[in-house]
Amino acid sequence: MTVPPPTPKRPLKKPPRVPITSSFTKRSRATGGDTNADEAGDRRRLVSGAPGSSVRIAELVAPLGAEPGASAVLCDIDGTLAPIVSDPEDAAVPGETREVLRGLAARYALVACVSGRRALEARRIVGVEGLVYSGNHGLELLAPGATDPELAPAVADAAQRVRDFVLALDADEVSAAQLRLENKGPIQALHWREAPDEEAARQVAERIAREAEAARLVPHWGRRVLEIRPVADIDKGTAVERLLGERSVERALFGGDDRGDLDAFAVLREMAKAGRLRAGACVGVASDEAPPELADRADVMVDGPGGFLEVLKALTAAGG
Repeated sequence: MTVPPPTPKRPLKKPPRVPITSSFTKRSRATGGDTNADEAGDRRRLVSGAPGSSVRIAELVAPLGAEPGASAVLCDIDGTLAPIVSDPEDAAVPGETREVLRGLAARYALVACVSGRRALEARRIVGVEGLVYSGNHGLELLAPGATDPELAPAVADAAQRVRDFVLALDADEVSAAQLRLENKGPIQALHWREAPDEEAARQVAERIAREAEAARLVPHWGRRVLEIRPVADIDKGTAVERLLGERSVERALFGGDDRGDLDAFAVLREMAKAGRLRAGACVGVASDEAPPELADRADVMVDGPGGFLEVLKALTAAGG
């Protein structure tokens, strides 16, 4: 049985180990933290204190800025680039962030958005044509200038099974629980962010998840959302590994705010430990709904999309 994560209803129960925005931790390879083979030996270093936070962020991104032609900048969209909104259709990346992303795309080897949204929808929200968009947690890949995304191999038939499964659900029960169905192509999602009785909606979602497992589909829990996926071995981690593996990239940074972004963090760690990256940096974006483990696994925590914009600006300035 799939056990869903608790839905956060208030700020994190405990403060992150690293003060938001104003500090970061570089952890040793032995502890599974930031792995930078440019540094001699394994060491742990904590930098903290509100003054000089911009200097500390600049230090984190300096290895990427030193060799932008061999570096990748990757991130989530909702809650990282775009503020979280009640209606996902209203999400938009601010104009200032778009301009910074355009500049980064012209300079770095790869700038990509890795999102749970469909790839074309992700591009619409971000509004920058020159980025790579990995949609549906890696099931879709949309190259700069492409009109249609490339679907991951061997997914099409299984994707139809997912669609058939959700269309066979009890429509009256789903409607009464105020679960909103989102057709994401190969992935189908049920949202209850706006449900007046969140617990009742969640109970219906839990039953649907059990039925999906029985149908040999893959339920995946997010922030007030249940996704039904056609395959198990696709997530933001596999998406990041594919993106980096197809390019001659030696350094990479990933920014994200949700539980699914932890898979991307883990892949950066693994690739650095295996020598496939010289440096990997993980930036957590804090919010009231962020999972507690985000602060434990990030090298730096920043405060919302505005804080992540400062990281992007630091990447712009790095090495210049």
